Amino acid sequence: MDRFFQLKAKGTTVRTEIMAGLTTFMAMAYILTVNPNTLTVFGSDATGLDWTAVFLATAIAAGIATIAMGLYANFPVALAPGMGLNAYFATVILTSAATGEPITGSMALTAVFISGIIFVILTLTQVRQLLLIAIPNSLKHAITVGIGLFITIIGLKNSNLLTIGLDPGSDYGAHKYADLAFFETVFHMGSLKNPDVQLVLVGLLLISILMVLKIRGAILFGILGTTIVGILMGHVELSTLSDAKTTWVPDLGKLEMFNFDFPGVMTTGIISIIATFTFVELFDTFGTLVGTANRAGLLKDEVEGKKKIGKAMLVDAVSISAGAALGTSTVTAYIESSAGVAAGGRTGLTAVTTGVCFLLALFLAPIAALIPGAATSAALIIVGVLMAQSIKEIDFQDYVIAIPAFLTIIMMPFTYNIANGISFGILSYVILASVANLLAKGKYKIHWLMWILAVLIIARYVFVGSEG
Repeated sequence: MDRFFQLKAKGTTVRTEIMAGLTTFMAMAYILTVNPNTLTVFGSDATGLDWTAVFLATAIAAGIATIAMGLYANFPVALAPGMGLNAYFATVILTSAATGEPITGSMALTAVFISGIIFVILTLTQVRQLLLIAIPNSLKHAITVGIGLFITIIGLKNSNLLTIGLDPGSDYGAHKYADLAFFETVFHMGSLKNPDVQLVLVGLLLISILMVLKIRGAILFGILGTTIVGILMGHVELSTLSDAKTTWVPDLGKLEMFNFDFPGVMTTGIISIIATFTFVELFDTFGTLVGTANRAGLLKDEVEGKKKIGKAMLVDAVSISAGAALGTSTVTAYIESSAGVAAGGRTGLTAVTTGVCFLLALFLAPIAALIPGAATSAALIIVGVLMAQSIKEIDFQDYVIAIPAFLTIIMMPFTYNIANGISFGILSYVILASVANLLAKGKYKIHWLMWILAVLIIARYVFVGSEG
């Protein structure tokens, strides 16, 4: 095992990797119930997809893809159906009737499958790998910081410690954006009366103390400890252990494989949908892999780093189509993998551990559902602290570097989208570096791929829009 995963060379151990893999799984386990809820619109048949079928597809796709990432790429990154893209998937189906061209769940899965094939081609032709060379180091570090803030805001939002568009004077009352005065903010701190807020504060305190004491596995132990506190508080419902949806024995006969409709795709205006899936996934995956690899110190050797990310991109590309064949939306690298990296994960053994947990979740779904969102939210907030450390690598005295880096960082959390951050960073760098080169005579290098990406970014926002 040491020789296969190069544990000693990476300065890690079997125990550390397994702990890291469990930590990543804990941080991602929510997708097992959230993804089926999203794709079936909380149990309705509006999308034509079955809740149990999507649950099975989510667990199996995440398990197999993540194990493949560990064994083939030896990379500590887990994969699962992506948040955001799954919401876009459901939204496309639900709103398509208004356009006069209704899109079914089968058509949407076909679009995801096709986008995966496109990614396989881009990866095998080394086009995706060129991103590592083309994008300046300052933007790579900015991507790491931006993702750190992005997962922090996910943790804040999911735990209700941060509320958006809510009236601060009431505990849960909705406050419409249109009713806000010009000087009012739509961001507020959540009510301390909210059990979620109470629990996430407990989790933050517990994980922070364990990290200050330098306890190995601090994040994992923090998640488990917070879950126990949640049970004692009565906030975690043990009734989930007997929930009808999350059964102990999976009915694999309900898995809807190869639920495709190619004829339907050919007769429906779905090109823009495929383009959106492809564009967002391109930058989302790149950002996640680079951000995680930077945090793990895996990009210090540029040649080895490029090779590893190239393999990781191939696994990611194949997983997109494989996930669609199983019956779920776009499978992608997960930013929550940073939780495992923060816990010491440095090799593919971390990913294999996470993948095995997803497969076991088929039989232990009620236990996975038991972990409260507040517990994992606390972990994500702490991971944001660790990833923000990369900001020291950015030269903020040079505005050609500082402005694109800053836009990359802030656009990720504030637009709730990794691809938007990378898009703004690339486009602004190309423009500012070009202007500066008129005066500095070629001081700033602009890779030819950056020009192509800048054109594609403009085309995407002008002709496709900002969905996803």
